[in-house]
Amino acid sequence: MAVDEAALKTADIVVIVIHFIVVLTLGIWSAWKANRGTTTGYFLAGRSMSWWLVGLSLYVSNIGSIHFIGLSGTAANNGIAVISYEFHGLFCLLLLGYIFMPIYISCGVITVPEYLQLRFGGSRLRICLSVVSIVFTIVSTLASEMYAGIVIIQQVLGWNLYLSLILLLVMTAAYTMAGGLTAVIYTDALQSVIMIIGGFILFFISMSEIGWFEGLYQAYMHAIPNSTLEELSVNPLNATSCGIPTENAWHIFRAADAGDYPWPGVVFGIFLLSAQYFCTNQFLVQRSMSTKNFTQTKAGAVFASYLKVLPLLLMIYPGMVSRALWPDEVACLDRDTCEEVCGNPNGCTDIAYPRLVLRLMPTGLKGLMFGAMLAALMSTLTSVFNSLSTLFTMDIWTKIRPVAKDNELLIVGRACTGVMAIIAVLWLPLIQASGTGQLFVYIQAMTSYLTPPIFAVFVGGMFWERVTEKGAFFGLLVGVVVGVLRMILDYTYPGPGCGQIDNRPSVITSFHYLHFACVLFAITLIVIIIISLFTQPIPSEKLVRLTWWTRHSKMQREPMDDTYKPVEVPPSREQMELEDVEIRDPTFARRACGILCGITSGKAPDEPSEEEIKRTTSLEESPFWYRVMLANLIIAIGFGIFLFGFFG
Repeated sequence: MAVDEAALKTADIVVIVIHFIVVLTLGIWSAWKANRGTTTGYFLAGRSMSWWLVGLSLYVSNIGSIHFIGLSGTAANNGIAVISYEFHGLFCLLLLGYIFMPIYISCGVITVPEYLQLRFGGSRLRICLSVVSIVFTIVSTLASEMYAGIVIIQQVLGWNLYLSLILLLVMTAAYTMAGGLTAVIYTDALQSVIMIIGGFILFFISMSEIGWFEGLYQAYMHAIPNSTLEELSVNPLNATSCGIPTENAWHIFRAADAGDYPWPGVVFGIFLLSAQYFCTNQFLVQRSMSTKNFTQTKAGAVFASYLKVLPLLLMIYPGMVSRALWPDEVACLDRDTCEEVCGNPNGCTDIAYPRLVLRLMPTGLKGLMFGAMLAALMSTLTSVFNSLSTLFTMDIWTKIRPVAKDNELLIVGRACTGVMAIIAVLWLPLIQASGTGQLFVYIQAMTSYLTPPIFAVFVGGMFWERVTEKGAFFGLLVGVVVGVLRMILDYTYPGPGCGQIDNRPSVITSFHYLHFACVLFAITLIVIIIISLFTQPIPSEKLVRLTWWTRHSKMQREPMDDTYKPVEVPPSREQMELEDVEIRDPTFARRACGILCGITSGKAPDEPSEEEIKRTTSLEESPFWYRVMLANLIIAIGFGIFLFGFFG
């Protein structure tokens, strides 16, 4: 496929190179600044981050290339309804900061699955959730981000796709492996500034080009591909409505039987998916765990929630502008035409944003915006790499190797990053072959299949003490099996092209994936409740600070019957003796590995003191800041309700 005519100039390349030099320098600096020699230092940034850094990291880790490509592409195809994901995200970030984080903080966990082991005992539920989370993150978030990167590189540079992606992954993984969460959060803060500035520049340029909102409305409603116009002129009675925008494009709430965004799915289904994503996803919860105290945690969540309105301006409207300007390319329907335009016969709406950057941005700013999109890609990739390595290391490897020391855990965490990236690269062809040319639809469908059971387990465990380990485990298992069966059906019976007869089973055609998410959540919750009622309840003294109702309790928690052991257990005498032995004349390879992994010779790092543990698990707040954060909560909720009402 030929490179777009608006190629990058020398000035654009210089801007991109300078950007990446700055990012890598910041990543390396933060890696050396961080306490990388302990699991808490590597995975949770030593719990020392400020609210504004965490807020920016929460925002930019969520808003990646998926959103530049996926949100803009879906908006070009279906209008503004896709922004409902971002508006729900506003509420769910508040749910994370004010409802879920108090429980995570009070029980002192490092990973989200670790909470389940504390709450229910045993290890099978924690391992099961870790495996499901890792698989879901690889095939959805990680693979989709890489696919979005492919679209960007393909449209802008025309390079060899996989070679370019591998080079980008190597650069991204380098400072992620070296610096851990500290490097991720510092680089996220820089990336967020670049993304927001570049996005606003393109917003103003594109809206000026189209004639602002009135011009966009008129142009979008007439943005019909020539193939559809020709069909209408030849046979107006039998012509398909494919590719013809409707008034629904300007509203979030649509008919209950709408094929794209039915209102019950928008109200309930998207909320469930967003709540799971923000509140029980290691990928984002890990950022909130890195704050200095509970007040900073809430402040970071509120700050990120305010930023959730930005995608409407930075991605939704620009995507619609792109279709209005180039309907034959962005909104193509003919498979041969789409193959020629973007290399995907299923559709080309995902190229909406790169088309704007290439054809409207002036030289220099074009390089800045391309750097912003790659910054978004790198930011999310670093976050995913760090979270995946945390899940695998703390929740799976410690079960395989219970006596593993900090050094071993750190090395395994770094190695895990590379393995996960390879698996995601191998999954990429399935993304392109599976859908309608809309990346965001693929992501949300995958989310609907796998995540509602996870959220049901957490909701049951956190808010009802009567839920038992057997109820939670078998509820999760049943929910995942049902979700996977639906996913298999969707892959077995791919959707027809526009205007083609839909011969798929009615369970697919008449059961939107957002509605399926609600039913799947209900099925899982019902199974959890029924089995829990028929099994022995967990004594209340074993649930201290593990539920919403006991989060402030000062009582000593009794261990579960199988005695849960935290990850960072005090070393045995033999381990201490081994740690005390200094390595004499280490080889060059050993020294290089130690520098990369933050491992130093000599004694192991000191265990956290009782005072440090008390600080990081405290929910205490000053009365003044408590009232400030309560006021911000009310303002943010009111702002979110206004947005839904105005655009509904």
